[in-house]
Amino acid sequence: MDWIDQNSELSDIAERVERGERLSFEDGVRLFKTHDLLALGRMADQVRRRKNGDRVYYIINRHINHTNICVNRCKFCAFGRHAGDPGAYLMTLDEIEAKALDCRGRGISEIHVVGGLNDNLQLNYYLEMIRRLRRALPEAVIQSLTAVEIDFLAKTNNMSLRDVLVTLREAGLDSLPGGGAEVFAPRVRELICPKKISGERWLEVHAAAHSLGMRTNATMLYGHVETIEERVDHFVRLRELQDRTGGFLTFIPLAFHPRNTMLERPGISGTTGFDDLKMLAVARLMLDNFDHIKAFWIMIGPKLAQVSLSFGVDDLDGTVEEEKIAHDAGAETDQRLTRSEMIRMIKVAGRLPVERDTLYNVIREG
Repeated sequence: MDWIDQNSELSDIAERVERGERLSFEDGVRLFKTHDLLALGRMADQVRRRKNGDRVYYIINRHINHTNICVNRCKFCAFGRHAGDPGAYLMTLDEIEAKALDCRGRGISEIHVVGGLNDNLQLNYYLEMIRRLRRALPEAVIQSLTAVEIDFLAKTNNMSLRDVLVTLREAGLDSLPGGGAEVFAPRVRELICPKKISGERWLEVHAAAHSLGMRTNATMLYGHVETIEERVDHFVRLRELQDRTGGFLTFIPLAFHPRNTMLERPGISGTTGFDDLKMLAVARLMLDNFDHIKAFWIMIGPKLAQVSLSFGVDDLDGTVEEEKIAHDAGAETDQRLTRSEMIRMIKVAGRLPVERDTLYNVIREG
């Protein structure tokens, strides 16, 4: 551990990281407050190497956002619309199926479908959508519908979470994405998404999915009104659920983009590269029971995502194909990357590219 000054403010934490010990809430706060980004990155990189060596994962996937009509209209979201608003849309099942059929023969191993809470949609719409996706791409993992959408279906159909999940799984749903977590703290949710389910309910949905053997992702939307302490609390609560269930696959920090949202104002200008690398590194250090930390290049850009491979990250997500939610809020990245572009990013960083499926089964290396 000769890379860190023993007089450094982080030396005691670095020693615990070296020994593989769990970091405390107070440690997490200190990590976010430090300006020594390189020391933070080296600690996170040590954990990454311990867990994954030099392997960096990517996936060939397809995003579909089936509707932007949403009863919640969260203040941080530029994607949602009321029915009848300019730009509001709802894809037909035929249109969704056509997008999936277009993926045939292209090596797509994951279909990712999320959208708004459209109260004109019945459970049968979702069941038929998943059945059609399964028929169109029988080998792909269907990782779709956030915890918020699962809760909405449970409430509108007077069903338990478990019954909704079992019904969707029987239709072909394999896994849940991590969206809707935002920041768990009630204070934050009241300010940015007062109609959305609570942090406790989000955790309850994922716990229910885990109890059925479904693996899921976890996220945090950061860079808006949350405090450092609220970020760390979010990590601790994810870590506690992972201790109980072991059901989370990966953690994905989502950088807030304020453009076109109700939070767009002076003082809320989005994250910096320093913020993004720090978030990824602290996530790797705090979430010791998560195997993977993902840099979602759509949110932070492919160049910074590539740099993040030295800050605890072992996954760059995938080719995506089409993404609307972040781009409606001002994301300036492309909406897709090719397999060759992903591989080049990873190799130039000195790492081994590993194409995976949703569950981190290896499809090919190199």
